[in-house]
Amino acid sequence: MAAAEAREDSGQYVLHHLTNLKLDLRSMKIDPDATGFWVLNIDSIAFAVILGALFLFFMIRVGRKANTGVPSGFENFIEMVVEFVQGQVKDIYPHANSLVAPLGLTIFAWVLLMNFMDVVPIDWLPYIGEHAFGLHHLRIVPSTDINITFGLSLSVFVLMYIFSFKYKGVIGLGKEFLTHPFFIPSGPLVVLNVLLVPVNVILRLVEDIAKPVSLALRLFGNLFAGELIFVLIAIMAGQAFNGTVSGAALGFAGFLTQLVWAGFHMLVIPLQAFVFMILTIVYLASAAQSHGEDH
Repeated sequence: MAAAEAREDSGQYVLHHLTNLKLDLRSMKIDPDATGFWVLNIDSIAFAVILGALFLFFMIRVGRKANTGVPSGFENFIEMVVEFVQGQVKDIYPHANSLVAPLGLTIFAWVLLMNFMDVVPIDWLPYIGEHAFGLHHLRIVPSTDINITFGLSLSVFVLMYIFSFKYKGVIGLGKEFLTHPFFIPSGPLVVLNVLLVPVNVILRLVEDIAKPVSLALRLFGNLFAGELIFVLIAIMAGQAFNGTVSGAALGFAGFLTQLVWAGFHMLVIPLQAFVFMILTIVYLASAAQSHGEDH
């Protein structure tokens, strides 16, 4: 009986930590069970906006102090990050463009900050939110919300088409849709190009749709898995308070596991931000290049 209650409590603990603070726009009420298009995960949005505002605040502050004296350690760090992103853009992106480098920096820093929330002890902010503000659910890692990652990736998807129209024009983009990857330039079989047009269009649509989908799911999957493991480790560590020797042993093991996983996750956090940034630059570079150009 006690074991069954422990399993139920553990299940409720996991479910509680994986439930967003949801606002149902139809009733304008907080409802953790709400589903559908008209539901906002307001905790994810709030933390994403706050972290984005922090990024802007520090970047503006560093920018204003850039030429006022000897740079501090933090200013040197920001300068290194900016130069690193500019170097990546220079190596990947084929044209001079004043948007791509700031976009890459914004994506990298914003995703990094959202990911970094995953190393904040999982019960701290939800506890404060519940006891200070009456928020019964609170998820603090925006990148574990698939709506946030898809929002970012769909923005990249829109930019891909904007860049395609800018550098190729309507005719050039239409030609790519109709003649790539299969096209017979000459010969008796050239009439088959008409039959190949539907195949080319379908393949192009699949290719373009796969880019934002894979971009969103890669970031979401890695961070959601990390969050879930932290929740499971917290359950193990919580056994230290059940008053038994085995519970104390599990609690100690949970504490050590927490340290090891947090150390490993500190590698995953910047890596996923870097991958998201690099793939964004690669997709924009591909959109700005014709298929006949050398890569």
